[in-house]
Amino acid sequence: MLYCFTCPRTPPKVMPVTAMSQPPSVLRRADRIGFFASVACAIHCALLPVLLALMPAFGLKFGGWIDFDQAFVVFATLLGATTLTLGYRRHRAFHAWALLVPGLLLVWIASFTALHNHTMGHLLLMTVGGVTLAAAHMVNLRLTHAAKAPG
Repeated sequence: MLYCFTCPRTPPKVMPVTAMSQPPSVLRRADRIGFFASVACAIHCALLPVLLALMPAFGLKFGGWIDFDQAFVVFATLLGATTLTLGYRRHRAFHAWALLVPGLLLVWIASFTALHNHTMGHLLLMTVGGVTLAAAHMVNLRLTHAAKAPG
């Protein structure tokens, strides 16, 4: 066993992190928003093609197509990175990041590449990515809840 005689015997004091001063309820609320937004995205991506196909049968037409996919992807990236960073500072586990990064990768590919033509490939990537993002928020929420509050 190696010993260091020049190192102090007591552990160093840890400086408080400003994110830790946020009440846990703020982080939980943000994770819940991220979870429900990701689930809503997955449902939207799964059902929108069906609804668009059925609209003419009901005599409805859809004008002024506004593409919400890219705006949602940017919002999901900012919300996910923020809540998982704050959560990591509490629980020190990368499990949620292991879901967030592939989920974001899928939705970014589906929204900002040639796959953004609203075909079955786009539908599949956005749905799987949205479900993966929801799972990342749920894992982060559970890890944060299980971690002891600092103090």
